[in-house]
Amino acid sequence: MPCISMFYGLLVYMYNNGSEHNPPHFHVKYGGQIAVFDLEGNLTEGSLPPAKQKLVAAWAEIHKEELKANWELCIEKQKLFRIKPLE
Repeated sequence: MPCISMFYGLLVYMYNNGSEHNPPHFHVKYGGQIAVFDLEGNLTEGSLPPAKQKLVAAWAEIHKEELKANWELCIEKQKLFRIKPLE
């Protein structure tokens, strides 16, 4: 599972695992927690501390087009590119 970004202890991943990958989403690991977000930055599965959820949502909003581009690469089973972290 390729890590596409890291910031404030959050590790952001996107990968293709067949039919599991609809609708478009990305995974975030923080400590022992794992959460899934849609490309708009909305939490869809799992949990993170509220402050970390807000950071992920802000990052997703800033990088929405890059997330969509990476999603297309993921579907095509191509190498994903890194996305700039939240600063």
